[in-house]
Amino acid sequence: MAAVDRAQKPSFTKSLFLGQVASELVMPYPLQRGEDKANTDRLAGLARDYLTTTYDPVKAEADRWVGDDTIRDLGELGLLGLFVDKKYGGQGLSQSGYCRIMEEFGRADGTLSVVMGVHQSIGTKPLFLYGTDEQKERWLPDLAAGRKLAAFVLTEPNVGSDAYNLETWAERQSDGSWILNGQKRWIGNGDRDVLTVFARSDLGHVAFIVEGGSEGLETGPRFDTVGLRANRLQRIRFNNVRVPAENLLGEPGDGFRIAMNTLNNGRMSMGTSIAGGMKTFLRQSIEHTSTRRQFDRELIDFEMVEDKIAWMQTQIYGIESMSYLTTGLVDGGQADFALESAMTKVLASDTGWYALNRAFQLHGGTAFMSEHPLSRALRDFRIFPIFEGANDVMRAFTALNGIKALSEHLPDVKSISIGDPAKAIGVLAPYVRERVGMRLRPDRLEGAHASLSKQVGQIAEQTARLRSSAEAALRKYGSKVQEKQLVQKRLADAAAGIYSQVAAVSRISAVIDRDGAIASEPERALAINFCNSQARVVGRAFRSLEINDDKHTHQIGRAARSAGGYTFDL
Repeated sequence: MAAVDRAQKPSFTKSLFLGQVASELVMPYPLQRGEDKANTDRLAGLARDYLTTTYDPVKAEADRWVGDDTIRDLGELGLLGLFVDKKYGGQGLSQSGYCRIMEEFGRADGTLSVVMGVHQSIGTKPLFLYGTDEQKERWLPDLAAGRKLAAFVLTEPNVGSDAYNLETWAERQSDGSWILNGQKRWIGNGDRDVLTVFARSDLGHVAFIVEGGSEGLETGPRFDTVGLRANRLQRIRFNNVRVPAENLLGEPGDGFRIAMNTLNNGRMSMGTSIAGGMKTFLRQSIEHTSTRRQFDRELIDFEMVEDKIAWMQTQIYGIESMSYLTTGLVDGGQADFALESAMTKVLASDTGWYALNRAFQLHGGTAFMSEHPLSRALRDFRIFPIFEGANDVMRAFTALNGIKALSEHLPDVKSISIGDPAKAIGVLAPYVRERVGMRLRPDRLEGAHASLSKQVGQIAEQTARLRSSAEAALRKYGSKVQEKQLVQKRLADAAAGIYSQVAAVSRISAVIDRDGAIASEPERALAINFCNSQARVVGRAFRSLEINDDKHTHQIGRAARSAGGYTFDL
């Protein structure tokens, strides 16, 4: 049985909140090489060929299911057990390789990418990470071959982002089995075969494998959703479902950690799937604006059109860089990647939505027709800022973890009395020396190419400012910083912006080293443009910590809540 890893590992983002740049975690960029890259390229080619010649997303949406024939075909191509060990019928890809194939699904159809992500990223992953050899031998071969589909069963009617407080209850029996009762909702593949189910018990949170068709297990009716209409999203009820002892994943008490670690892994494939979708939006936009003429010119010749095209190209580069730097952290096995995974998911889903809107605008009225691919994408993509951790929650998660790391690094501010400055001097002196040194010599990203010195310096200054801003919030609000979500949002956005720049600098440095400065110059220009755009985002986040309308926001929000709406009639 694989134990839940409780070891403390270094976190790049937590180091940023300390004013430090842990270069050894992110340099050099983890470019795929060798057998893993060769296998990834082969499987990506198989996926692309099938998805462009055989799979029909329009038919899938009309049928309201991607198709059992599609599942069978993808299984035969080896695309349903991408990270599963070869001895269980999988392909044995790295996290980077797996996410690269998920990008192909994202290029083709948002719904199919979700079905594949539910099956692999979160449905099969807990079994892969925490299953016993016997459990893996029992279920992984069928899951890898597409003979069975997996589901991740966490969300409940009264429990969404607050996943710790599950209401589904498991009671252990004298023979070691469990009796499961409760309800779940919004479960992709929930009416299928292998369900990874999370519940609470007297022994703590637990995770189980529950097989479809178990006595007392009810599914349906199916939810009628705005988008992802070829995805089966189900209600599930457990009515005294008996779960054999051998179906327990991990140990009693491990369930919550298993769920969170699974989601940390799953969010990365969402980032690369969204990047794949953005590439399709860009291609469609270039094709349309290069052939559509207005005012005796092709649309793409107009600056405001070109601006949107350039913006999409730049943002794809950043999201891709960020996503695969994060998968590299997983493959390296030496770092805590929870915050990087959360930030990647937030930035990818927000940016993907903005990119889709720009592509929609470039297509004009034609995209508003229901049969247009962008119309379908508009319905599908809106869920991504909500899926697998709502973005507001992920921002709070990032900021509070960074602040907590900083608080553990600082002297105990509660012991410092303003009325007794002499007492404070001894406590603060080492800290003051550290702060002065940080201002004079901000921590720099080591190993970047020399031609990126401006970007490296920019990252260093922003990192120092993140430390000082987070500390200011901690000292001003103390433990009440947990309630200051606008502060958390700004700190999280700043941290994500810094991390994304690090990813771009790390990537282009590796490319320059591999291909040479002349050959990589177009990509270098793209990386610099992305860094500059994110530096502006980070700057705005820092400024809004100091200059904002929070007082009026609270006042207006409370008034609107009290009145129940808008009351200012003319």
